[in-house]
Amino acid sequence: MLKLAARVELLSLLVLLVNLATVHVQPVATVLGPLHGCAYLVVIGATIAETGQIRPRLLALIPGIGGVLARRSLRPVASTARQ
Repeated sequence: MLKLAARVELLSLLVLLVNLATVHVQPVATVLGPLHGCAYLVVIGATIAETGQIRPRLLALIPGIGGVLARRSLRPVASTARQ
């Protein structure tokens, strides 16, 4: 759930910003604004549900990229000592 919500949050923000910087089509903002807000709230809720760690929960609060950062901090660290 967190993976999908993080992608929707980031993608919707990017489309909103591109729309704002270029043609500013009002229906795009009308549809994507609430979608982005809902995805942001789902990211926060999913992060809280998936972990008890403080760092991912705080990262999830960053609008736009918080979901991606929270997911990245939840991944297990790969062993760097390969032979």
